[in-house]
Amino acid sequence: MIRKASVLALGSLLLMAAAGAQAAGNAAAGKAKAQICVGCHGVGGNSTIPSNPILAGQSAGYIAKQLADFKSGARKEPQMIGVVAPLSETDMQDLGAYFAAQPIKPAPGRDEALAKRGERLYRGGNAKTGVSACMSCHGPAGHGIPPRFPRVSGQQPEYTRKQLLTFKSEKRTNDDEVMTRIAFRMSESEIKAVSEYMAGLR
Repeated sequence: MIRKASVLALGSLLLMAAAGAQAAGNAAAGKAKAQICVGCHGVGGNSTIPSNPILAGQSAGYIAKQLADFKSGARKEPQMIGVVAPLSETDMQDLGAYFAAQPIKPAPGRDEALAKRGERLYRGGNAKTGVSACMSCHGPAGHGIPPRFPRVSGQQPEYTRKQLLTFKSEKRTNDDEVMTRIAFRMSESEIKAVSEYMAGLR
């Protein structure tokens, strides 16, 4: 009986923690703050610029972390310096909550043969070079495991390719060493193929 009560109590605490995490940001407040983002990331975070990420449907916690990393300098991106400078922690959480709630308009994959090559890597990795299957962290449908592993499905392939190359060259190191190690072992052709495949994931 005591053990059962302990399990129930632990479950309640976990539910409360999850609810608190979801309530960390205010989507309505984030909508007003997101006006500054429209020029680069599109209405509702659906970027139509190939080199800029789609933010719609992304994990709220992941967005807030990236904004904080831009502000601290842990992640380098010249275009973001002026944008994040005036943001408070609350602003970042609100923006994360807003974009996470927006419906995504996925970027289409354009090269079916290339995407087919990318699918093999995404789902099975490359045992010869020690590249893990992407879906082990980002999920079979590419929806990620929030907040650590982001959603990659429907993302602009040009943007995904750029980020994998920055991980490979160690120019981006703000998300622990997992992606740095994996991307380092990937060839540029593999990076291009998997980026094309993820753009078509739903």
